[in-house]
Amino acid sequence: MKKTVIILLIFASVIIPNGLFAQDDLEKMLDQDKPATEYTAATFKTTRVINGHSNELVPQGNLEFRISHRFGILKDGFKEFFGLYSSSTRIGLEYSPYKVFMVGLGISSNKKCFDGFLKIHLTRQSKGKKHFPLSMTLFTSLAYSNASWNYSGMKDYKVNRLSYCYQLIIARKFTERLSLQISPTLIHRNLVSTALDINNMPAIGFAGRIKLTNRVALSAEYFLRILAKRRSVSDETYYDTFAIGFDIDTGGHIFQIHFTNASSLIETGFIPETPDKWWNGQIRLGFNLNRQFNIHK
Repeated sequence: MKKTVIILLIFASVIIPNGLFAQDDLEKMLDQDKPATEYTAATFKTTRVINGHSNELVPQGNLEFRISHRFGILKDGFKEFFGLYSSSTRIGLEYSPYKVFMVGLGISSNKKCFDGFLKIHLTRQSKGKKHFPLSMTLFTSLAYSNASWNYSGMKDYKVNRLSYCYQLIIARKFTERLSLQISPTLIHRNLVSTALDINNMPAIGFAGRIKLTNRVALSAEYFLRILAKRRSVSDETYYDTFAIGFDIDTGGHIFQIHFTNASSLIETGFIPETPDKWWNGQIRLGFNLNRQFNIHK
């Protein structure tokens, strides 16, 4: 009897661990069969579509130096050298301390504005183990105008010079060549031009990108102001913003060249206060140029 018990114990000590190891190997094989999560990259090539932001962030640990420039109106012809003599420029720095978070600062010649913004990934388009069809990014900005005070009879309170933008950027890369984006937006200006104007202006941005070659893409965007046409007398002088142009990948940076009716280079400027319109030929040539530097691995 004792011999039988001893034999059974030896048998169990050999078989049971082997069975456990076999089970572990089986579980590992099953886990390997599950597809890994693959996040969609380069829905847009840079953090801007043209004037407005895209869903993209600067890569983590990278600092981006960005120059945006808009010439004057092409229609003015040779006397203004097709807009060369009058232009607006923004110079900015953008940094991502984390994969899902970016901050930025900039200064613009238009209304002598200082601006800062935060940009956060809420979700990212992915497939595989974790599937989600859209990328959603939250964008918020603050701008301060340092231009000459033109409101006679009103004291120049510094808070009146502030304006804000709140935006949810929803994007999807449908194919390797086609990306689309929609951006519900709210602009708030602490001070507006007239009593009949509106401080809170909702808008919707529409944008798209079509890849033409490995290094060239066609991009376009349009911002539709929702309430301006019904409630703002300033709508007689301000219009919706449209832009179209090309993104050129030079290898070291993305060079964007485009045509637009906007002169301002920040959302609180070009969405509510664009005085030019395409159908009158009030079109400006512009470009965006960026360069990234890795400062933290």
